[in-house]
Amino acid sequence: MTASQLISVSPDELRFHFELEKQTFCDLKVLNNTQNHVAFKVKTTSPKKYFVRPNTGVVHPWDSCIIRVTLQAQREYPPDMQCKDKFLLQSTIVNPNTDVDDLPPDTFNKESGNSIEELKLRVAYISAASPEGSEDDASRNSHKLDTSSSQALQDLKEERDAAARQTRQLQQELDMMKRRRNRKSDPGFSFIFAIFVGVLGVLLGFLLKLLFSSPSRE
Repeated sequence: MTASQLISVSPDELRFHFELEKQTFCDLKVLNNTQNHVAFKVKTTSPKKYFVRPNTGVVHPWDSCIIRVTLQAQREYPPDMQCKDKFLLQSTIVNPNTDVDDLPPDTFNKESGNSIEELKLRVAYISAASPEGSEDDASRNSHKLDTSSSQALQDLKEERDAAARQTRQLQQELDMMKRRRNRKSDPGFSFIFAIFVGVLGVLLGFLLKLLFSSPSRE
């Protein structure tokens, strides 16, 4: 909280959760510290970026009001997420029962002889990915990562099991071909069998390599 003799403002810094193409806002609480009616006016160094309501008002003695400052949707991030914008909150005592529509145009003009107090407020942008952002988002991202890892491990296990089945099938076919060769003495058949056995050997070696290189953890 920051304060002058007339008013106190909380928080003492405008913090905006910055997201591209999205509006965001920050509420300021203005408290009248006196038994007088106090008028205030909000000014900013970047009036096109912010929407302030109300930007002018009158606070009754010991009363308070809320000022909502809206950051318009931005198309790009500021350098290093640093903001140099500033706000100025001016305040002055006015006649009792003065309405905001009755304020003279020179109410906040020091040259008119009015006693004006000023409070300066800085602006800070908070990234959605920072520790001050949503913890729920971090929790959801962690859960997604765990789910993706489990799915990848399951896929590897399925590939390992499929390779093991194909290896057993090839071994059975090889054993059957050996039995057939024992029953036949045809030289032509032996040559064809030798080629087939060679091809099966290459495939078997590849599948065994895949089998033993896959993770075996449950």
